[in-house]
Amino acid sequence: MDNHPNKKILPAVVFEDEDLLVVNKPSGLLSITDGYNPELPHLRSVLEPSFGTLWIVHRLDRETSGLVILAKNEGAHRQLNALFRDREIEKTYHALVTPPPEFQELNITLPLRTDADRRHRTRVDEREGKPAQSALKVLKRFNFGVLMEIQIKTGITHQVRAHLRALDLALFGDTLYRVGLPPQPFSVPRAMLHARRAAFSHPRSGERLCFEATYPQDFRDFYTKLRFTTTLDALI
Repeated sequence: MDNHPNKKILPAVVFEDEDLLVVNKPSGLLSITDGYNPELPHLRSVLEPSFGTLWIVHRLDRETSGLVILAKNEGAHRQLNALFRDREIEKTYHALVTPPPEFQELNITLPLRTDADRRHRTRVDEREGKPAQSALKVLKRFNFGVLMEIQIKTGITHQVRAHLRALDLALFGDTLYRVGLPPQPFSVPRAMLHARRAAFSHPRSGERLCFEATYPQDFRDFYTKLRFTTTLDALI
């Protein structure tokens, strides 16, 4: 992946109408303006020349790929914000996780506190944390990790990574939350997290919509490597 800071990485359009724009954000592209370097490309800066004024409804971390929903007018923005606030938008992530957990499915309801340490990580905090719920399901199991589906019922910053870390699990490639865990068996250039699906009611018509974002190439390539590596000797 070309990480040149001024390279414009264009998202693929998944859906567009008069109210909505749904895109498949590539890893490396910011969701919003960088506070320290506003010249860095972000979703609005690369999309607005083609689609006009857009409103950000939610965001993904820079490394995370996948579905992002944007509004094309103020009315749609208000309606979508209300859907997110009322937890009426279903969000499903796919992740490559290590080590392989013992469970096949697990619901987590551990409360989370954002900006909980000097590295601005989100942590489980029973006293000061906000309610957070994640539903984990192993889709594919391999020797050194799994393909996991994660439905987040709440929208806490870094919720997926914080809940995984509470179980002594981590995304492949995640350098922020894997501290204290055994070394990962593979070197991966970014955290392997992808916003796979989103389902919600259209802000104008009320029609139920469901969108899915294809995996980016780096996610596919690492999935293949994980699938076919059966011994650490194969990595040499």
